[in-house]
Amino acid sequence: MTDSGIEIKALYDASDLADWDPTTQLGAPGEAPYTRGVYPTMYRGKLWTMRQYAGFGTASSTNERFKFLLQAGQTGLSCAFDLPTQMGYDSDHPRAEGEVGKVGVAIDSMADMRMLLADLPLDKVTTSMTINSTGAILLLMYELVAEEQGVPASAISGTIQNDLLKEYIARGTYIYPPKPSMRIITDIFGYCSQHVPRWNTISISGYHIREAGSTAVQEIAFTIANGIAYVEAALAAGLDIDDFAPRLSFFWNAHNNFFEEVAKFRASRRIWFKLMTERFGAKKEASKLLRFHTQTGGSTLTAQQPEANIARVAVQSMAAVMGGTQSLHTNGYDEALSLPTEQAARIALRTQQIIGYESGIADTPDPLAGSYFVESLTDEVERLAWEYIARIDEMGGAVEAIEIGFQMDEIEQAAYEYSKSIDDDERIIVGVNKFTLDNEPEPSLFPVDPLLEGGQKERLAAYKANRDHALVAARLDALRVAARGTDNVLYPIKEALRADATLGEISDALREVFGVYQPGR
Repeated sequence: MTDSGIEIKALYDASDLADWDPTTQLGAPGEAPYTRGVYPTMYRGKLWTMRQYAGFGTASSTNERFKFLLQAGQTGLSCAFDLPTQMGYDSDHPRAEGEVGKVGVAIDSMADMRMLLADLPLDKVTTSMTINSTGAILLLMYELVAEEQGVPASAISGTIQNDLLKEYIARGTYIYPPKPSMRIITDIFGYCSQHVPRWNTISISGYHIREAGSTAVQEIAFTIANGIAYVEAALAAGLDIDDFAPRLSFFWNAHNNFFEEVAKFRASRRIWFKLMTERFGAKKEASKLLRFHTQTGGSTLTAQQPEANIARVAVQSMAAVMGGTQSLHTNGYDEALSLPTEQAARIALRTQQIIGYESGIADTPDPLAGSYFVESLTDEVERLAWEYIARIDEMGGAVEAIEIGFQMDEIEQAAYEYSKSIDDDERIIVGVNKFTLDNEPEPSLFPVDPLLEGGQKERLAAYKANRDHALVAARLDALRVAARGTDNVLYPIKEALRADATLGEISDALREVFGVYQPGR
């Protein structure tokens, strides 16, 4: 069985593709239905963006890691934010205590963002920011810092995750209820189409759905159902499909079942193409392309024998490349234990570089196309995903399905079955339930600075003291007025940032108007 429960035959031959039509189901790379990739030459012309995820402690320490990775050959930045930043709390908030800078970088203010991006070529490097509830604030901070550096908004490019629906399903860093969250998302679509045209306004994420325990089929089905909801919300807000759809992107996980992962990536492109053409009537070809970033599976990494994770990451990375990813993050081998050390980050990046420059995998698009096994598996993954999408449609869509807990229940069951298969020794995890060691050596872990939080609070206090308090209050009042009405909230957020309002203050102003989401209430 694959991880999705698809039975694997002992042998595949021509009979498995007897009813298969290569014209409608396969096509050529860069041509409908995009099974073989979104670009004609794929990696022959340009390798995927090698984008290592980084972010810890202070903005200055993360800036140093960014420069280390760029010097090592990374071609795109990817920023992790700490939990208070993700949840809309400044570092001096009581709820931030003990969490400042722990799982990402702390960004409270424009001063922090200036420090984070200092001396980076923002007109040349693309930046992905894994941020959702506070995505609008971080995007505008990035835009303002770029402008201060002389780089116009039209020249910057990157991605904000901005995918709130998966937060309710799988991750939990939500602030506001679903409806105001959807409004902020569509406001971002509208703002960026006018001012930041090269920015990917959303990374519709299956990664966290998979990390929560879903199967490969559930990952793409639930994520694409979320994508449908975002498109419908944008259309309801009066946006034209071909104005915003070309900037939609997706974020997939890569796990260890190599061929199912390749099939998943291929099937997802075909499903999105059909949806955008048949359901939404998109005219621009760019609107029909499912472009995606991939990250290797964090939940597949083991604390036992962590060096074995290097092999896992290599397998997962090859699946992503053979499946046609546009960018890739490879996890550090020590991430089941701590933030990645510089050595682990370098090995992870070298894994991508070896695949890109030494393996030959990148020499031709979709090298597994036409395989009896891969094509049969791609069709089956697509069929099962459509079944889930149809069930969610019958419930009224992704938001309604979330409200009754459908996706969460399905993921919980899949996670239970996966864990039970390991406990029962039906599934082998090397180093965990087979090939174990009695005495493992102590690994070298990333050090955590115990003085970090205090220093961040001191910088924030100085920032708040040295500003026009009346102007800050006026700009926050203007934001509340816009939030109560129908105006695009990004414009007053931008003006509040210009007045040196903090991320927490802006989030609090929106909390006052939108409220806070309470699951099950």
